[in-house]
Amino acid sequence: MASLNRSAKARPAAQRATTLEMVRHACPDSAQALRISESFGLPVIDSDGIRDLHRSQLIESAEALKDGLGEKAMQIHMQRMVGSFIGSAHGAGQFYSRSVTEARDLTTKLASELRDEDLDGPVGFDSRAQRKREFAADMGLQAHVLRMAAEGAVSAYEDITGETWKPYEHNGSAIAAPTIDQKAASLQMSAFD
Repeated sequence: MASLNRSAKARPAAQRATTLEMVRHACPDSAQALRISESFGLPVIDSDGIRDLHRSQLIESAEALKDGLGEKAMQIHMQRMVGSFIGSAHGAGQFYSRSVTEARDLTTKLASELRDEDLDGPVGFDSRAQRKREFAADMGLQAHVLRMAAEGAVSAYEDITGETWKPYEHNGSAIAAPTIDQKAASLQMSAFD
């Protein structure tokens, strides 16, 4: 029972909030997206257009809401909106990174060893490694597009609130202090030790 008490007392580790810098690190920039498009014959992305469109859409949305929301409410709403763009882009960037690693590993295996699962497919069909590279390219463009949307949202936040966007960080101190119910439960559980 002592282990039960210890695990009940354990607090989840604080998760680091996702920043725009983390998104920029995980997702391809415009130059890399262009290289991916050219290398794989994919459409060239209008990065500036995506960023500007998302910026202007959020600014228009805030304008429509301004009569019904106070300054603090607007800031909280926009904080959440931007946070969702940041989270989406970061998740896509992480998935892109894993896809590149898988493609790289499979391509390296093909170059260094002759393995049945890595051999070219029948005539007219791509090899498994080629399919992985193409999938990674698609994921790279998706991550880039979401990065541009997130950058547009951050820019809109600054225009709307006059402040630099920072990720919301939950104050862990509210969780740290056990409630009366938790204290009572702990005391009751200690009776079984």
